[in-house]
Amino acid sequence: MDALFAALRDQGYRVVGPTLRDQAIVYDDISGAADLPRGWTDEQDGGHYRLTRRDDDALFGYVVGPHSWKQFLHPPRQRLWSARREDGGTEVTAEVTPPGRFAFIGVRACELNAIAIQDRVFLGGPFADPHYQARREDAFFVAVNCGQAGGTCFCASMKTGPKVEAGFDLALTEILDDGGSRFLVEIGSDAGRDVLVSLPKTAATEQDRSVASEIVARTTRSMGREMPDGDIRELLLANLEHSRWDDVAERCLTCGNCTMVCPTCFCTTVEDASDLAGVETSRERRWDSCFTMDFSYIHGGSVRTSARSRYRQWMTHKLATWIDQFGSSGCVGCGRCITWCPVGIDITEEVRAIRGGG
Repeated sequence: MDALFAALRDQGYRVVGPTLRDQAIVYDDISGAADLPRGWTDEQDGGHYRLTRRDDDALFGYVVGPHSWKQFLHPPRQRLWSARREDGGTEVTAEVTPPGRFAFIGVRACELNAIAIQDRVFLGGPFADPHYQARREDAFFVAVNCGQAGGTCFCASMKTGPKVEAGFDLALTEILDDGGSRFLVEIGSDAGRDVLVSLPKTAATEQDRSVASEIVARTTRSMGREMPDGDIRELLLANLEHSRWDDVAERCLTCGNCTMVCPTCFCTTVEDASDLAGVETSRERRWDSCFTMDFSYIHGGSVRTSARSRYRQWMTHKLATWIDQFGSSGCVGCGRCITWCPVGIDITEEVRAIRGGG
């Protein structure tokens, strides 16, 4: 692993990966394998997250935490332009984002699918977001096939994991034995092949491939949640006045946690600021949430004033009208919205309740 880190740094990448901070596994700049959460795992359920020690020294023996890679490609705050009044005129300067050259370590299958969805949002169509594009263009992805499922994971039922299928440069499967961790590596791109050439390695055996395949199969069987089968888009759009929306509104705090931790949510607002002298001003884009009253505010008030309408907007967009916009569901089954909801609202259970008529 340290040889991999060195090879990526030598090629000019900024290496970002999982590390321990604030009693959680978060994504941040890391310098080597010593920064990885060796021997730690996460215990997750609705409204519950806790780190616990493993019985081994696995480097990637956890699922996903509160952070997603979105914070690096589509950061929470982004200056768009600044202006300065000078000599009787005003000079406006557009913010230019330099290339990110990120190397992301430990990306899971659900997260690769989330990044593919954000690519369609920000790069698809006739207009590309230049800030996202600059960060995304040269990104290098070291993916990891999940060796365990969390209590709120349901990627298998969304067909987005736990095995990585596309969008990676190198994919690792961590195999634990008496000698510690070793990794089966799959090449996903020419850039990945170029990095692998410089690393110490041996040819994989059929036994290695069989063990790796069983690790993924075991993870698939142990999913903590499952999204119900069927056409969820049609189900939700046909039940916009279902009594379940009132039930969830009684529990929902409209805090926006689910949208903040979601790896695909992309809603933003803009804020203008100026100095007290009125000489300099700027415009900044920041993450926003459809759970806030201001998000749907127009002249005369907010369009969605109730918790019922705001939760319904989020869930029907994520699982239904997102398909109309972008050709896929906006959910990848990572389970973050369930884990980090203070009252443990479960999106899979809400779908099941609406289908069951309860």
